[in-house]
Amino acid sequence: MMYRISSALALAGISILGFVACSDPATGGGDGGGVGGAGEPGAGGGVSSGGGPAQGTGGGAPGAGGTISGAGGSETSGTGGEASQGSGGESPSGGAQGAGGADGAGGSDAGTGGSDGTGGAPPIVEVSYVTSGPGEYWKVGTLEEASGAAQITVNDGQVLGPWSGFGGTFNEKGWDAMKALSQADRDRAISLLFDRENGAAFTHGRIPIGSSDYGLSRYSLNETAGDFEMKNFSIARDKQDLIPYIKAALAVRPDLHFWASPWSPPTWMKTNNAFDRGNMKEDAQTLDAHALYLARFVEEYEKEGIIVEAVHPQNEPGYLQDYPSCGWSANLMTKYIRDHLGPLFKQRLPNTQVWLGTMSNPTSKTIVDTVMQSEAAQFVSGIGVQWNQDQYVAGYISAYKKPVMQTEHRCGNFPNGNNTTRAPNDDAYARESWGYIRDYIKYGVSYYMAWNMVLDTGGRNLDTVRPWAQNALLAVDVQQKTLLVTPTYYVFRHLSQYVDPGASRVQVQGGDSLAWKNPDGDIVLVTYNNGNNATQQIVSIAGKTYRISVPGRGWATVNIQAG
Repeated sequence: MMYRISSALALAGISILGFVACSDPATGGGDGGGVGGAGEPGAGGGVSSGGGPAQGTGGGAPGAGGTISGAGGSETSGTGGEASQGSGGESPSGGAQGAGGADGAGGSDAGTGGSDGTGGAPPIVEVSYVTSGPGEYWKVGTLEEASGAAQITVNDGQVLGPWSGFGGTFNEKGWDAMKALSQADRDRAISLLFDRENGAAFTHGRIPIGSSDYGLSRYSLNETAGDFEMKNFSIARDKQDLIPYIKAALAVRPDLHFWASPWSPPTWMKTNNAFDRGNMKEDAQTLDAHALYLARFVEEYEKEGIIVEAVHPQNEPGYLQDYPSCGWSANLMTKYIRDHLGPLFKQRLPNTQVWLGTMSNPTSKTIVDTVMQSEAAQFVSGIGVQWNQDQYVAGYISAYKKPVMQTEHRCGNFPNGNNTTRAPNDDAYARESWGYIRDYIKYGVSYYMAWNMVLDTGGRNLDTVRPWAQNALLAVDVQQKTLLVTPTYYVFRHLSQYVDPGASRVQVQGGDSLAWKNPDGDIVLVTYNNGNNATQQIVSIAGKTYRISVPGRGWATVNIQAG
C-alpha cells in the first residue's frame, strides 16, 4: 500500500461504486458479533468492473488544532504541534494528500510523476502492527519476528475472492452536525475518514438522490408534477449541505469513487403522492421520466466535479417506511431496468453502471432473482445488499457472476427492545460490528459500506413514528462542540486503512481472522480476540513468524509490506 503524496491542494475528478442506508433489523434475527465465523463462499464469482478513477492533483491535509475526544481519552493539539494523546486518542495528521496513483476497483497504486510521487514528496509511512481494545484504541506497536508454532497462518497463495473497497454514506445531517465544530475539528473529522496515512482511508462514498432518512428534511430534485422532460430538475438543494461534504472529502482523497441511489422518487411519480411509503407508478411515461431523473443527477454532479460511477434504482425496494421510501415489485423493477433505465444509460451515459440495489428485507431476494433471470440482467453490473441478506451473498455470486456489495452497515441501538445491551457508539457495538463486517466479507462481498459516517450524538432520522437513535463512526456533541471518535470507527479502520482496492482476500487459518494480499504485494492480517484478557499469538505470514499481543475484546492488524 505504498501511496505517494504531493503538496498541492485541489479538488479533482472522482469515481465510485457502492451503496448504503439504514433500515429495519431482521425480525428476531441475531445481532451478536465477534464470536464464530461464517462459511467461505464457493469458488467463482465475478470481479467488479468499472473504469479507473480520475486522478487529482493533490490535496492538503487539514490543519492541526482543536479538541477531539477519542474512544479512550482526549487529545489536544496546538497549531502545527504534536498531540497530547490520551488512551485511545489519535495523533493529528500533518502531511499533504497526493495526486498519484488512485486505486479503482482492480486499479494500481502507482503514482504519477517522480519516484516519490508528484512534487517529490516522501512516501506515506505505513505501520506494521496496531492494536485496539476497550479504552485503548489504535495503539501502534513494534512487530518482532519470533519462533515457535503458529496459531494463525496466512496462506496468500490461496485466493478466496476479489476486493474493491470500504466506504460510507454522505448525508445532510452529517455535514450539519460538523458545522458545530471548529474548522480545525471539521477538517480533522474528514481526515479521520479519508486520509491514507492518519485515517480510515475510505475509497468509496454513497450519495443519496434526493432526501435520505438522514436528510435535514424531505425533498426531491424535481417536485414539478408532470415534468416528464426534467426541465425543472435541480441540485440547488444539494449544494447547501451535501456537495460541500463531498468536496471536503475530495480535498483529502481526490480519487474517491461514488455511487448513488434514491430513497424516494419525486412524489408525483408515486401512487400516494408523498415521500413516505407509497409505491412506484407503473406507466411507461413515469418510468421513462424516472430514468431521466437518475441520468440528470449523474450529469449535474459531473458538472460539480463529482463523477458518479454507478446508480442503484431504489434504496430498500421491499420496505415502506415513515421516512422517504418507495415500494417496487419484482416485475416492475425488471421492466424498469430492461425497458427504461438500462437502455437510457447505455445510450446517454455508457460509462455509468447500473447496479441492482440496495436490497434489504428477505422479500428482496425475489426482486434479485427475477431481474437477474431476465433480459434486464444484461444492464446490471453488480448487486447491492444490506440488512438480512447475508445468507444470499454466496448464491448470488455463484449464480449470476456479478460482484456483490454490502451497502449498509447495521446502525445499532435498535428500536426493538434490545437497547439495554446496545448503547449507542460503545464497545459492545464495536464488537457487534466486527461480526457483521467479518461475516459479509467471508460470504464473498467485495465492498463494505458504513452507513452514516458522522452524526450528532442524538442520531435521530426523519422518522417521527418510530424513534430510533442510530450510530455513526464519528459523533458530534453539538452542545459542547466536540468530535467523538467511536470504537466502531477503529474497527473499520483496522481493515480499511491497509486493505487496498484491487486486493485479493486470501486464506487464513486460526483465530477469528481475515487476510488480504494487496496489488503491491503487501499482506494484511486482521484478527479479533473475544476473550476478556490479552493473548499472545504467533502468526505466520509470507514465510516468517511474528509474535503479537491481541487485547482482550480487541483487534490487531499486521501489515507486512512487500520487499
